Amino acid sequence: MKIHAHALLFDNDGTLVSSLASVDRCWTRWAAEYGITAEEFARVELHGRPAAEIAADLLPAETVPAAVARIEDLEVEDVPNGGVHLLPGTRALLDALPAERWAVVTSATRRLAEARLDAVGILPKTLVAADDITRGKPDPEPYLLAARTLGVDPAHCVVFEDAPAGLAAGRAAGMTTVALTTTHQAHELDADLVVGDLSALSALVTAEGVEISTRP
Repeated sequence: MKIHAHALLFDNDGTLVSSLASVDRCWTRWAAEYGITAEEFARVELHGRPAAEIAADLLPAETVPAAVARIEDLEVEDVPNGGVHLLPGTRALLDALPAERWAVVTSATRRLAEARLDAVGILPKTLVAADDITRGKPDPEPYLLAARTLGVDPAHCVVFEDAPAGLAAGRAAGMTTVALTTTHQAHELDADLVVGDLSALSALVTAEGVEISTRP
């Protein structure tokens, strides 16, 4: 299968990198600090959503700003503790792309996203973070902002995601979607193409844009 695009838009956690161990450590500690029971915590979808939305689901409105600042501090502090590592295929695919042809679109704050990306040596020219938008995934706003920043028609963008919320955002933005089964099973992911991880794909840069192919 081949997909033609003018720009590639990547979610970060679960797509380019894995920080699942760090997320589990930090959010478990955070929940304990705020007196949130395991049952309450289990009912909330964590992956692919901004921390502010998660905190708002669990805490009174007046405590949310401080709680969001706290989880950000915990996660940033955890990065040097082996809190993040590259997923298969990330380096090879990004190295094949011109800087102006791709962006990272993450539900993390800019401070946290930059800490995690810097730890693994990824330096995107374009980064859309939670600080930049008013409505997070599954709303299309983050991906539409990335397309606008790159100067590319959303219809000519491809979104790479591991979470249902992110894929929903990509579809709502009118973009082609590629799902990775790094954190969810294939049957949970609604996308134009589903692969295991980025190592299943190759990129060929052309005069018109980028051609993404599945490896044999």
